[in-house]
Amino acid sequence: MKRWRNVLIMGAGSMLLGGCSLVSTASAPQSIARNQVPFGLLDKTIPGTNGGRVSFITQPVYIVDVTGHLAPSSRIVPSPPLLVTVLRQLILGPTEIERAAGYSSALPENLVVVSATIKNSVGYIDLASPLSTLPRKQQILAVGQLVGTASDAGALAGIEITVGGTVQHTLLPSGRRTQLVTVKDFQQLLNG
Repeated sequence: MKRWRNVLIMGAGSMLLGGCSLVSTASAPQSIARNQVPFGLLDKTIPGTNGGRVSFITQPVYIVDVTGHLAPSSRIVPSPPLLVTVLRQLILGPTEIERAAGYSSALPENLVVVSATIKNSVGYIDLASPLSTLPRKQQILAVGQLVGTASDAGALAGIEITVGGTVQHTLLPSGRRTQLVTVKDFQQLLNG
């Protein structure tokens, strides 16, 4: 009997506490006065910084169109665009809308950019795995995507691809291999 009484008391207590709330409820959303929004969440600067602002721009990345050519497509990235940030957007591949229109990417979905910087207008891209394991046509398109995207991000003199710090001699559409790849090498694959 005592056991049942304890169970009933616990049940009644949990029902009572279940009906309590520390936040008042309302049937519709309520506006909060700007001066009552905490932590500077409405500020134009980043909370916790000394006035740091973030602005975004659109930056082209190159994807493969239905004809097998390289076509630019815009992505939103923080300004100024860093090569590594733009390349990571490229690796994400085409958007759902682009895929529905027949666009694709020759880059492996699991490709990892270890680092990517631009020095003296040359993009230095260090990958976690080589592109040379891809079939020839896919490899050429993948390199074209990287060089086109890097060029629009500021690597105007071309790119050098490394894997684990080891320079890769990259396959060109002409069939030859080179250390420094330029957009000019891929001109025949550019759409337009």
